[in-house]
Amino acid sequence: MIAETERLHEVLTRAREEVARVIVGQADAVDQALAVILTGHHALIEGMPGVAKTLLVRSLAAVLGCEFARIQFTPDLMPSDITGTNVFNLKTSEFVFHPGPVFTAFLLADEINRAPAKTQSALLQAMQERAVTIDRQTRPLPPQFTVFATQNPIEFEGTYPLPEAQLDRFMLKIRMDPPAADEELALARRLLGDEAPEAVLAAGGIRPVVGREDLVRLQRALMAVTVRDEILGYAVEIVRRTRAHDAILVGASPRGLAALLHAARAQAAIAGRDFVTPDDVRRIAVAVLGHRLVLRPEYEIEGEEIGAVVARVLAEVPVPR
Repeated sequence: MIAETERLHEVLTRAREEVARVIVGQADAVDQALAVILTGHHALIEGMPGVAKTLLVRSLAAVLGCEFARIQFTPDLMPSDITGTNVFNLKTSEFVFHPGPVFTAFLLADEINRAPAKTQSALLQAMQERAVTIDRQTRPLPPQFTVFATQNPIEFEGTYPLPEAQLDRFMLKIRMDPPAADEELALARRLLGDEAPEAVLAAGGIRPVVGREDLVRLQRALMAVTVRDEILGYAVEIVRRTRAHDAILVGASPRGLAALLHAARAQAAIAGRDFVTPDDVRRIAVAVLGHRLVLRPEYEIEGEEIGAVVARVLAEVPVPR
């Protein structure tokens, strides 16, 4: 068991080092994205244009030896543009299936909120079931299938916001903010030299640390990370407290509890431990719970930040020793 967690930590450390060849800063975003991949879930990435959302997912795909596909969501995008369709072949007089971009390992759903609900639901079905049904035939997706959906936090004209029930299907909401001053200076130096991030990635400047099949074994190795009963009780109390807090209208669901536990487990593995601590739960709580909670209207009017509300919830729950 210890050997499995050590191997997992070694691979994650190497993956972070390789991603750093392309992504400057964004350490929390990289760790959270790795947590999503390790646990077999999906993530919503929110950030202004130009903060390397697409580059992050492309880099992770290259480092983990997986295929990458990208869908630009637009108001006229149809479900078949995502899943694929059967096309009649006149030569053979048969229908031939042409798979859509969803048949990949890592899928970037760029600006998912720009497509109508019918198209969004086609992707969300694939996320939930890891399969798509076309003309009454169900086709499985790869076991590594992971969706990273992006949203622009400053532009809402012509968008179709994801309902709370659909947001709940994303394990994490990863925030990517502009880099710090020293990080942006380092990025500027790279952009003027031979180490521009896009050029490094295009030239194969980052090496895969595992293969596609190895990723499935790493996901299973995460099960070796121990979660004590006290940590379970701590996570349960945090989730239950969100349902009774004065500022929260709709609290986290049991799916949110599962996401919190899985994400905390991945945080422990990234840190090189084979056990979860309360700090692992607290560190990932905002990313897991923030997009699942609905604030009461009076708190929204006052401009209450969801992160501050989650911090107050955490402060109210006793930390286990």
